[in-house]
Amino acid sequence: MTTPTKKAPQDLRSARWFAPDDLRSFGHRSRMMQLGYAEEEFRDKPIIGVLHTWSELNTCHSHFPERIKDVKRGVAQAGGFAVEMPALSVDESFTKPTSMLYRNMLAMEVEEMIRSHPLDGVVLMGGCDKTTPGLVMGATSAGVPMIFLPAGPMLRGNYAGKILGSGSDAWKYWDERRAGNISDQEWLGVQGGIARSAGTCMTMGTAATMMSITDAMGLTMSGASSIPAVDSNHQRMSAACGRRIVDMVWDDMTPDKIITDASVRNAAMVAMATGCSTNAVVHLIAMARRAGVALTLDDLDALGRNTPLIANVRPSGKDYLMEDFYYAGGLRALMKQMEARLDTSCITVTGKTLGENLEGAEVYNDDVIRPLGNPVYHEGSLAVLKGNLCPQGAVIKPAACDPKYYVHEGPALVFDSYPEMKAAVDDDTLDITPDHVMVLRNAGPLGGPGFPEWGMLPIPKALIKQGHRDMLRISDARMSGTSYGACVLHVSPESFAGGPLALLRTGDMIRLDLPKRRLDMLVDEIELESRRAALTPPKPRFERGYGYMFSKHVTQADEGCDFDFLQTDFGKTAGEPDIF
Repeated sequence: MTTPTKKAPQDLRSARWFAPDDLRSFGHRSRMMQLGYAEEEFRDKPIIGVLHTWSELNTCHSHFPERIKDVKRGVAQAGGFAVEMPALSVDESFTKPTSMLYRNMLAMEVEEMIRSHPLDGVVLMGGCDKTTPGLVMGATSAGVPMIFLPAGPMLRGNYAGKILGSGSDAWKYWDERRAGNISDQEWLGVQGGIARSAGTCMTMGTAATMMSITDAMGLTMSGASSIPAVDSNHQRMSAACGRRIVDMVWDDMTPDKIITDASVRNAAMVAMATGCSTNAVVHLIAMARRAGVALTLDDLDALGRNTPLIANVRPSGKDYLMEDFYYAGGLRALMKQMEARLDTSCITVTGKTLGENLEGAEVYNDDVIRPLGNPVYHEGSLAVLKGNLCPQGAVIKPAACDPKYYVHEGPALVFDSYPEMKAAVDDDTLDITPDHVMVLRNAGPLGGPGFPEWGMLPIPKALIKQGHRDMLRISDARMSGTSYGACVLHVSPESFAGGPLALLRTGDMIRLDLPKRRLDMLVDEIELESRRAALTPPKPRFERGYGYMFSKHVTQADEGCDFDFLQTDFGKTAGEPDIF
């Protein structure tokens, strides 16, 4: 590996703001002094933006105010100057209609914040589902050195001596509640015990998945994604991020040197081995394409077919949570298990190769992190389906559903909206059998709007009371990464945009063949053409503001749901306009 050429102080990006002896730079220096800083504190030093997604409604990031101090401490130790810059929080718990609607807004904000301010490098602080891809997408497009600081998972949940997994157990206990098997007191106890510390969901949901992906891609301190949010190791890692980003600026270690075809492939394989959230598909494609890596659904399916799932962590695994995963060795140990399958020559933000980062890693509990020869599931976490219902693709998580649905044929029960579906599943008299296929449409990027997590359709109360806990469900929506069950998601193109799902009718037969990766409605083409001719385009969900821009420019699920004008093949792709 060649030694990088070090930048000189006059080569810093921030020098364009502070170094010239002109009126505008006088103003910049004066305003810094207005903040109480002496000129020697910020002149000729890398200025590091600490871009964080804290808010008082983002429960996953409630520890960030303290971690910001740790990062700034590390930056100062390395001779840099840190400035805190809050970005859109995009909290998962409270944002309606869905935080996914605002992922691209966060990405745009991050890119523009970096471009418009005197920042030489950035530490990106996120973790709650959409913050990780949003931060990485924006910083990748901005092109300055960056390092991602993952929020880390919360501690495992607990109620009445039982270990609870955030999200996953909420779905499970809610079904029991609807069946009349859970008392008010028990329900309240679960509510208070399922999320009991700072940090993200401690199942292998979307948050843990996306933090693991950034780690495997080389964008975090090695193994940082596994550290629980409240562990003191997390404080030390945060300070280390601050120290390291200063060196990355002097070395001009920009994202394009780290996010490559090979590192994206590594991240995809690691994601499959962890039992990743289905949301990983949308976010990983979007992140890769911001770096000019043309990742596709077919690529992900091919990797999934050959990558065993070896992290025994809920919901794909049965027994453990992220805290256990960390104690078993964390992501470094998992990657060490599959080292022979990875491109270990990829450079990472540490300045070392992936292979060098994995030296000394070992598994401390081989039931939590399985060997390749004893996987939780013989293939990876996700499978991509094609067929006349989803010509551009759909996604399913085979390890998290009952195997009896891998090949299934049954009549469709179609719902055009979430309220219609919700009313039906709570109807004790609903005419439905376990062989039916529940279908929700108009819930995609445009139809939702914003691609909400409605894809884990509740099991109808009539079936719950008969003892059933799974059935085949299909939608153009997403599903929470903490969910489980036989759910086909991300049907593309979505029904709201005129995709084939819009042509389906209640009673039509649907066939899923997972081994052949097929999903079809058994309706002849002449009938489908007749239905297509009778379709009436729906009224747009938005007529003003950000939602209007979203509806005009968002791509479909199989393309990552990024804005078309932010992709690397649109307009200027390198450097900055002369006006900057």
